[in-house]
Amino acid sequence: MEKIDGKIVMMSPRPFVKHNIITTNISRIFGNFLVGKPCVVFGDGVDVHLDEKNTFIPDVMIVCNQDIIHEDAIYGAPDLVVEVLSPSTMRRDRTVKMKKYAAAGVREYWTFELDEVYVDFTELELKAMDEEERQAVKWQIKVSLYDDLFVDVKEVFEKV
Repeated sequence: MEKIDGKIVMMSPRPFVKHNIITTNISRIFGNFLVGKPCVVFGDGVDVHLDEKNTFIPDVMIVCNQDIIHEDAIYGAPDLVVEVLSPSTMRRDRTVKMKKYAAAGVREYWTFELDEVYVDFTELELKAMDEEERQAVKWQIKVSLYDDLFVDVKEVFEKV
């Protein structure tokens, strides 16, 4: 369950396997990059208390401020939050939660503004596209926390 504006909101049943594979892939990518750096990656299951009235459980997050990391939860705004969208939670993730994260000071939330749709296209799908469509495909996601952190879309969807 999560808490929004002081009201308990029951979350949907546990996510499907594909959802878990994607969140694990993202956590691994971030974790590998952050070795030897001060920021810490957290996967699904860690509570984030933005304030007394708002508590969320993001799929993946990066926290750089060690002072907000406590034994039982994160108390304050993570630097980056990723929500892998599910049909049952997509609307809340893109509206209420997005606004709460932004107001709390989250620096990057991959649904703050949907600037691109990221898809791992098959070879057959790519062949069906014209040259302009293929050129428009985004193969990497730039993460703003570090100048050299790019996430390969194929790695995100590996084994899905």
